[in-house]
Amino acid sequence: MKTSIWYETPFCTLYEDIECICPTCIATGNAASKFDVEFQDAASVDTVSDSTKLDELIHRTPGYIGWQQEYWIAHCDDYCAFVGYVGWNELVEMGINGEIEKNYDQELNGFDLKDVKEYMYNEGSMQGYLFRCLHCGEHFLYVDCD
Repeated sequence: MKTSIWYETPFCTLYEDIECICPTCIATGNAASKFDVEFQDAASVDTVSDSTKLDELIHRTPGYIGWQQEYWIAHCDDYCAFVGYVGWNELVEMGINGEIEKNYDQELNGFDLKDVKEYMYNEGSMQGYLFRCLHCGEHFLYVDCD
């Protein structure tokens, strides 16, 4: 299939000569089986009860790039959608800062919410990664630093 859109990173494989992957091949699982590729570290995810959902996440879902180790949040017993990179200002502009405050998991993130509000800037040294539950629509935040 010919496409002008491709996925470059992140992914983990033993093949060294892969520069990019077709998004359709990711979604169908062809990329995972052909190149033995994973798009998310299975050890850096929340737990869900259905193992096929973990398989879909690591083999058929494009990842995101984090400063340290990317982490994938789950809610309603399913993996959330990655919405994008955010700072606190973006959360306020979207009107979901109160929802994030309610759902913030300091144990997961390791940072006090007060510090997140003050120091988290999009493309800054403290970066936010926004997720949305596929079932209830709630938003969740993962935070990382360089």
